[in-house]
Amino acid sequence: MARVLVAALVAMIIAILGGPTFIAFLRRNEFGQHIRKEAPERHIEKQGTPTMGGLLVVVAAALAFLPLSNFTLPALTVFGTVLACAGIGFLDDLLKLRHRRSLGLRGRWKIVLLIAITGAVGLAAHHQGLSHEVYVPVADFAIPLGPAWYGLLFLIIGGAVNGVNLTDGLDGLAAGTSIIALATLTAMAVTIFIRSGPPRIQNRLDIAFIGAALIGAAIGFLWFNAFPAEVFMGDTGAMALGGAIAAMAIMMKVELLLLFVGGIFALNAVSVILQVLSFKYWGRRIFLMAPIQHHFEMKAWSETKIMVRFWIVTAILCAAGFALFYKYYLGFRGHT
Repeated sequence: MARVLVAALVAMIIAILGGPTFIAFLRRNEFGQHIRKEAPERHIEKQGTPTMGGLLVVVAAALAFLPLSNFTLPALTVFGTVLACAGIGFLDDLLKLRHRRSLGLRGRWKIVLLIAITGAVGLAAHHQGLSHEVYVPVADFAIPLGPAWYGLLFLIIGGAVNGVNLTDGLDGLAAGTSIIALATLTAMAVTIFIRSGPPRIQNRLDIAFIGAALIGAAIGFLWFNAFPAEVFMGDTGAMALGGAIAAMAIMMKVELLLLFVGGIFALNAVSVILQVLSFKYWGRRIFLMAPIQHHFEMKAWSETKIMVRFWIVTAILCAAGFALFYKYYLGFRGHT
């Protein structure tokens, strides 16, 4: 159990100590953020802020996780998903920097790569013996999905990755909300380990190691990303954190709880979908700007106010998700 705290602490220290050197490297190589023309006016001053800071999160988490891990399949699946999603984000960031514009990897290629990641996660879940059921809390029954479960995996991974990416629009917003979500999932993993057995489900504690390492690394990154940000995480970090949240939920069989744990990311994604549909079919915009955090910016809310309030909403939703988990999921044996 102490190793969970050690993983978080080590990752945080690595990120904080390595941050200044890493940010200086990004500045020297002119890896600066390109701001979209349609972004809120006050974002123009952020032009050129170092990006791809997600590399710092991934490296710090890896250095903390690998020496402590038991290398169980669920934990390695989460870790592999983090690396794969970070790889897609890195390629996207690299193309943006090379072309000096805010558009990177084409959407169709992102979908193809996410399908490949989903296939790998699905294969790992199959070898782990995870059921193709989705447990519904409160109603207290499981829905057998059969092969359709793999389609659900794609929706979970793609939704979480894009949801975090859409949330990464203000200083400290994506990092802070992801920390709260990852802390909730890590607490679930530790609770399963404590409450299971005998024998105890050892691989759930291993999932907690990678979760804790990511939390510590994200906290260290937030040290430099808080307003006014010295570095942005870019798609590299946003996709890595989104992939981690999705993979942890899948490997612990708490898929539906992502509606709470990842509720703020879902809200951002839905705001964009509603904005596009409303403008396409009715020629009107629901929000002043989407994702929804920019709507509040246009209403003259400060970045700090938006960030803190989104953190509060995330904490409330995650608390509700953990309460449902504790009451209903500990008796569900759809996992091994």
